[in-house]
Amino acid sequence: MRGGQTEALPGNNDPPKRLIPDGSGAAAERDFLLQLLNSKVVNDLLLLETVLDALTGRQKDSCLLVRVLALRGLGNVASGSPEKVRKHGPTLLASMVGGMDDKDDPHNLVALEAMSSLSKLLDHLEQRDIQSMLLHVAIRIRPFFDSEQPELRRSSIALFGSLSRFGGSEGEAFLEQVLNGLVTLLLHLQDPQPDVVKACKFALRLCGPSMGCEGLRDMFLNHLHHDRGLHFGEFINNVCKHLGLPRGAPQCRGGYPRMLNRLISTNLFYFKSPWGDIRAAAPMFIGFLVLHVEEEHCQQVDLDQLISALKLLLKDPVPAVRIKVAETLGRLVRIL
Repeated sequence: MRGGQTEALPGNNDPPKRLIPDGSGAAAERDFLLQLLNSKVVNDLLLLETVLDALTGRQKDSCLLVRVLALRGLGNVASGSPEKVRKHGPTLLASMVGGMDDKDDPHNLVALEAMSSLSKLLDHLEQRDIQSMLLHVAIRIRPFFDSEQPELRRSSIALFGSLSRFGGSEGEAFLEQVLNGLVTLLLHLQDPQPDVVKACKFALRLCGPSMGCEGLRDMFLNHLHHDRGLHFGEFINNVCKHLGLPRGAPQCRGGYPRMLNRLISTNLFYFKSPWGDIRAAAPMFIGFLVLHVEEEHCQQVDLDQLISALKLLLKDPVPAVRIKVAETLGRLVRIL
């Protein structure tokens, strides 16, 4: 928007008859509208509701690019007209959720835009509106944590962290989603993509307070700085000390030892990760869990399955993976 265009827009109070035409020019005009919504000049127009309705209506467009641009335009309301986000919150949220559920999106480009746009909108939405879709979104974005596309991993993990700020009213239901994602978030601290690692640190810092364990919360806050390195082995060892604390321990009321088999099973899934550092981190995680959990909980462990999986991973082509497997097999002596 340059020169005379900017001067002319405030006086043009009558919406055009064809905001978004059908045909080959639709995406170009949508791109103009999404940039318009990103600008505060939209506050001087009588067009906001009309533009929002037009973009919302194009979510079912047959052109994938049009659907992506429509969501981007709706997300831009957060920067162009943040005070209007609350008024239109339910409509905007429904659009974002619809984008995540897009069935004709083989490369998840619409879902990626929906997650990015929702992250922009969250700070300006009413809490009651967010809570109405909190669990649905948390469950929907979980598979993207392990996507081969780094941007999908980063966006979904960062969004999950942001959602956790609103999880208090959902109590156990949202805590269950945090626990379901805990192993994944911790292992992806070894992700090959630095932006994904930063997203994991961000998410864990925000999820920590909901876990009912002061020790974990403090560890996440004190050690997971986005601009600092992390000694993963030392960190995960200390995390497992807290996960091994019994229910009722003053610094950790969560009773995580009851989850031992679940934590181990999730780590076993990552023995087949495409990333060597994560394949090395998973057996190390298991080894420290076994090392620190109370003996009474060790009966949860399916030793035959675990030892078979570790022996198979001993054939991994990456030396660092084989070293961590050997270390973990040594720690299993404690529960044999």
